[in-house]
Amino acid sequence: MKITGTLKKLKSHLASPVEYQLPLSDQLVDLNPLIGQQIRLTHTGNIFCCHCGSKTNKSFSQGFCFPCMRKLAQCDMCIMKPETCHFDQGTCREPDWAQTHCFVDHFVYLSNTSGVKVGITRHSQIPTRWIDQGATQGLIIFKVRTRKQSGLVETLFKEEVADKTNWRQMLKGDGEPLDLNLIAQQIRQKLELRLQAMVRSNQLEGLERIQSETQEINYPVEKFPSKIVSLNFDKNPMVKGRLQGIKGQYLFFDTGVINIRKFTSYEVEFES
Repeated sequence: MKITGTLKKLKSHLASPVEYQLPLSDQLVDLNPLIGQQIRLTHTGNIFCCHCGSKTNKSFSQGFCFPCMRKLAQCDMCIMKPETCHFDQGTCREPDWAQTHCFVDHFVYLSNTSGVKVGITRHSQIPTRWIDQGATQGLIIFKVRTRKQSGLVETLFKEEVADKTNWRQMLKGDGEPLDLNLIAQQIRQKLELRLQAMVRSNQLEGLERIQSETQEINYPVEKFPSKIVSLNFDKNPMVKGRLQGIKGQYLFFDTGVINIRKFTSYEVEFES
C-alpha cells in the first residue's frame, strides 16, 4: 500500500487497546493491524499550512504558516497559558472563534502519564486528550465554564503536582497504577480555602466538583523502547522500520520513535 498526503495528528478511538488511524490528507490508514510489520514514511519536502493550505518552508505551532501563526487565536500564547486570557481587554485575535472554543465548558483533570499530572481540556475532548498525551489513567475533577477558569484552577494545582509529561519516561513503559481519586481528594483539601475565595470573587463562578470513576487506558504496544531515539523528518526525510507500538502521538519503530503531531502539515509518502 502506498499513499501520499499531509500528516495530521493521529486519530484515536478508546478501545482495549486504543485503536489508531494515521490521517494523510483526506485518507485514514488503520495502524493497529500494521504492528509487527515494516512501514516507511518519506517526507516529500513539502509542508502545507493546516489552516490556509499555503506552501511554507517551515511549520509553526504544529502545522501553521508564519502569517497564520501570527493572526490566529488558536496560536496565541493564551492557548498554552489560559489564565492569561485577554478577551476582556478587547485584544483577542478572533473574538468569534473564542466564543466557540474558549467560552464553553472545560474540565480540569488528573492523569497518569509518566506520573500524576494536572491538565485541562474542552468538555468534548475526553478521553481524546488523555490518549494524545499517553496517559494510562485519567480522572475528571472539576468542570468550569470557560478556558480561562480552567487555567486558574490548573495554576493552583500546579503547586502540588506536575503539569508536564516526562515524555521519555512515558515512552519507556506504563507507570504504576495510581489512586487518582485519593490524590485529588488530598489536593482539594489543601486548596479548598483558596478555591472558595476564588468562587466568592467570581473568578470561578460556576465551579463544579466532579465525582467520577478513573478511566483506564491501554495502548497497542508490542515492545516498548529501552532507549529513546527520536526520528525527525527535518534531519532525515525517511522514517522506516518495524512498527512495534503506538502510544500518545508516538509511533514506536525498531529504529526509533516519532511524534506524528510534531510534523502536522508535512507531506509524506506512506508505504507498508
